[in-house]
Amino acid sequence: MNWTEYIFKNPFWKYLKWLWIGAFAGLLILSSLVGAIGMGWFGQLPPIEELENPTTQLASEIYAEDGSTLGKYYLQNRSNVNYEELSPQLINALIATEDIRFYEHSGIDNSRLFTIVIYNIMGKKQGGSTVSQQLAKNLFPRKKFRSIIDKAVTKIQEWITAVLIEQRYTKDEILTMYFNTVEFGSNSFGIRSAAKTFFGKSPHDLNAKEAALLVGMLKAPTLYSPVRNPANALKRRNTVLNQMEKSNFLTSDSCAILKSQPIELNFQEESHNEGLATYFRETLRMELLTWCEENGYNLYKDGLKIYTSINPTMQQIAEQTVEEQLKEQQKKFFAHWKGREPWGTFKEVLISGMKRSDRYRIAKELKKTETEITREFNTPVKMRVFSYTRGEIDTTMTPMDSIKYYKYFMQCGFMSMDPQTGKIKAWVGGQNYKYFKYDHVNVTAKRQVGSTFKPFVYTMAVDNGYSPCTIIPNKPVSFEGYPDYNPGNADDKFSTPEMTMYRGLQFSMNLVCLNVLKLLGNGGINNVIELAKKMGVTSKIEPYPSSALGTADISVYEMVGAFSTFANKGVWIKPTYLNRIVDKNGNVIFENLPITQEALSEQTAYVMCKMLEKVTTNGTAAKIKYMYKIPGAVGGKTGTTQNYSDGWFIGITPTLVSGCWVGWEDRAIHFRSMELGSGSAMAMPIWANYMQKVSAVPNLFQVVNEWTPPQSPVSIELDCDKFNTNQPDKEDFVE
Repeated sequence: MNWTEYIFKNPFWKYLKWLWIGAFAGLLILSSLVGAIGMGWFGQLPPIEELENPTTQLASEIYAEDGSTLGKYYLQNRSNVNYEELSPQLINALIATEDIRFYEHSGIDNSRLFTIVIYNIMGKKQGGSTVSQQLAKNLFPRKKFRSIIDKAVTKIQEWITAVLIEQRYTKDEILTMYFNTVEFGSNSFGIRSAAKTFFGKSPHDLNAKEAALLVGMLKAPTLYSPVRNPANALKRRNTVLNQMEKSNFLTSDSCAILKSQPIELNFQEESHNEGLATYFRETLRMELLTWCEENGYNLYKDGLKIYTSINPTMQQIAEQTVEEQLKEQQKKFFAHWKGREPWGTFKEVLISGMKRSDRYRIAKELKKTETEITREFNTPVKMRVFSYTRGEIDTTMTPMDSIKYYKYFMQCGFMSMDPQTGKIKAWVGGQNYKYFKYDHVNVTAKRQVGSTFKPFVYTMAVDNGYSPCTIIPNKPVSFEGYPDYNPGNADDKFSTPEMTMYRGLQFSMNLVCLNVLKLLGNGGINNVIELAKKMGVTSKIEPYPSSALGTADISVYEMVGAFSTFANKGVWIKPTYLNRIVDKNGNVIFENLPITQEALSEQTAYVMCKMLEKVTTNGTAAKIKYMYKIPGAVGGKTGTTQNYSDGWFIGITPTLVSGCWVGWEDRAIHFRSMELGSGSAMAMPIWANYMQKVSAVPNLFQVVNEWTPPQSPVSIELDCDKFNTNQPDKEDFVE
């Protein structure tokens, strides 16, 4: 028997033969399977256009006037970065830990191909997927609840997609896309959000140990979270640092030093309840949702860049001032009502508060009876409540007691704008957005304006040729059709039978204002209302004589915009806060153009500025000049409503107009004295403190010493010395 006969008759050859046949068949089957998957027989692969323009959910970002970020709208808190914005340490950490041959392969690491296949088909977790494969999985997620066959098919689909990605993108682009698509937990998607959330940094500024921590978290964001599981996070970070040393990205000494250091976080999880301009951001969100629906965009997914007019410095000053001033006034209110309930006999405000609560709504949805709900509202429960002095307080009280507790808190709306451009610089809708969601600046938030409406009446008179020096009766006046309407002045200290219009506005005399209205004839109040509309007031104003004294409910937004007409030489310009919207590709898709209307002549506007200036020099807001010493030309008007439920102040300068309302959620709750409850006591200090701080910041607020007179000579008499009625000035006189 020769050697060939021996080999072929040996059983070993039979096994080897079948081994080769099996290997060839397996390779043929695998090739056929790959081909079939590539042709879409087991489900479509991502289309080429999707590979070239992958879709991820991107947060829409809100920018302030200086380009800083105010906040975001998102389902996933994700904002993309460019390759140049990535720290080299991030790239080193990722490559060392996840894909050391990243720059050598074309999407699949062949050296580990078969082990990965076998382990994954068997349902066992096996690492080793390349960055490109992981990117494919991030961009085109796997199906859940799959069989072993499904898993194998999905894995091969990822391989094919990874190869296609490698064919269409550079390595730098793949790294960038990867860091933009990964999740880090704590509501952070993508490296930009993660760097800011955990370290308060941009990705470019991350050092080696910070980069190692974040890359380490990618394996299991919750398990290795430095917030929830710091021990696991430290161990995982050090593992990544070891890998960086092994790959020669770190020296042994550097690695040892970094591993010995603790995790140092600057953790700030982004929340819609936190940050700057929370009320403004919510108002903007509602407007943007409507715009997006009308224009085919998704606010939460399309990565829009929203540029606003908010000045972050002014906004911060406004929020700080509102908080400080309300805190001081709240102390006075608590002391004022110590031992008594401010709602008195008006118990319905408590029932109303109960029925507006989420607890009541949920109880009704659960079909609970009123008796059951009442019992629930009178049963003590653990809760966290707001406090000025101690921040958030964990306590136990009944839900009804919590309603009573919150009824005590004063509320505020404050807005500041440039009268020449209409750009809103600061918007404070309340004292704490987390606990008080209602925005008191928004055009829908209307409150009785009191004496801040009187300038509209005087403006109408000036526009009809009356001078601030015109002598006006200071006595009761009747109006046809309103025989029972007989108001008086808020204070009887000025009992002279007549005074100039200057003084009437300066000291906010009700009877002088009504006599001015009488001078305007039968259609006077209608003409005043029409004028207010030209100046941007859209709220309904009834054509009654009482409207001249401010019985209408109007928003802070409208009133500040209207008063800006005086400072803008008679031209009303719509207050705006949205400048433009840019899509994720950098295309401008919306740009806000100013809306203006000539409401007054330059002369009338100038005369009214001079009249309002008297209010701040020695009228109801005299403290603005002699106490707060606000520089430059300043005018304004206080406002107080009946029973002191609402306190107002609108202040104007040539370059900045701001307005403030202070009150309570329910009008039945208020101070009981003019000294505490007037506009000059509640609202004016907020405006004055804001202006003090704004004026102290270099180049933030332009001080102008005089009102700019109209181009044509002023034909209305402004020098009233010859009309002196010998009435002594009274500082801080309040209406």
